[in-house]
Amino acid sequence: MTITLTDNFVKRLKELRTQEKQPDLMLRIQVDGGGCQGFEYSFKPDTVKNDDDHLFERDGGAVVVDEISLPYIDGAEVDYVDDLIGAHFKINNPNANSSCGCGTSFSV
Repeated sequence: MTITLTDNFVKRLKELRTQEKQPDLMLRIQVDGGGCQGFEYSFKPDTVKNDDDHLFERDGGAVVVDEISLPYIDGAEVDYVDDLIGAHFKINNPNANSSCGCGTSFSV
């Protein structure tokens, strides 16, 4: 199981670590039922890796994903974008058959 972290994601997470004065800050990604497409991504800052979490790191950026959510986003790319609809974390998910316009909801 793999998740790729983009340069933009790593840069933004490092900025958040500095702003929050939390050098161990990671992004927790969870997949929940709901949203307009059936599943939705949940992004939360976290400093704790649980026993059933999978940790993905690159150049000082880190993402934790629980064991239940991981199959839904295996092979995905985690990015940070700043565009017309605002600045946000984004998942480019090869497992998604479709996703909503804002990118937070998807179907498999």
